[in-house]
Amino acid sequence: QVQLVESGGGLVQPGGSLRLSCAASGSISRINAMGWYRQAPGKQREMVAQISFGGSDDYADSVKGRFTISRDNANNTVYLQMNGLKPEDTAVYYCYMDVIRRYSYRQSDFWGQGTQVTVSS
Repeated sequence: QVQLVESGGGLVQPGGSLRLSCAASGSISRINAMGWYRQAPGKQREMVAQISFGGSDDYADSVKGRFTISRDNANNTVYLQMNGLKPEDTAVYYCYMDVIRRYSYRQSDFWGQGTQVTVSS
């Protein structure tokens, strides 16, 4: 099995910064795409940022220029640096990973448990 553990959420004032982390552990051969989604109350889950194994990244228009996604392949970890936070960034943030399992080489998506980010004065 594979587990994803997130950390780094919290309460921050508008204009502030937070850094989210998500580390995977378990039976992993390789992780293809990694990414972050978010879900605000009453809204659908939306893609925030994603990054390929080779480092190509993509962002939602609403966070371009403010958020940066990065990854550490040696430690199976993805990060989301969030700067210039706005109240509309308030949501539960979920990481996901496209994992190739060790031994079986089966491909599956795994999700973190979610971490709350609240932007408020």
